[in-house]
Amino acid sequence: MKLSRTKEYNFGWLVFLAGVDVTFLLVFFLLLSSNFILQQGISVSMPFSRFTLGPQTNQQIISITGGTVPAIYYRDQKVTIAQLGPLLDAAKREGLSIIIKADRSTPYEMVAQVTNAALEHGITSVALAATPSR
Repeated sequence: MKLSRTKEYNFGWLVFLAGVDVTFLLVFFLLLSSNFILQQGISVSMPFSRFTLGPQTNQQIISITGGTVPAIYYRDQKVTIAQLGPLLDAAKREGLSIIIKADRSTPYEMVAQVTNAALEHGITSVALAATPSR
């Protein structure tokens, strides 16, 4: 005797529901991961430290690259120490704190010059960025 079903089941909606779920998870992941990029385009290999600061509010990052001729970047623009002064005055008016992100091979004198320039222009919060040690 052959048995037959009286009602046919359609399981196509389960595949559609799984596809929508995966799509929402991908969008959620991409939205969250995009906020972790601090500054695009300037690659700096920072020194390691056991002590790091948490997230800062109202910060502006000054990047200093290493090499034989170090370069200073402020808001993704290459500047000199002389050009940095007026930019730091504007940052002070905006109430920004400064984070100096220097490469490991940057001469200490260059880091000190940028730090002194920020302090001379009235910025009271100057921090040095470092990579957390493991």
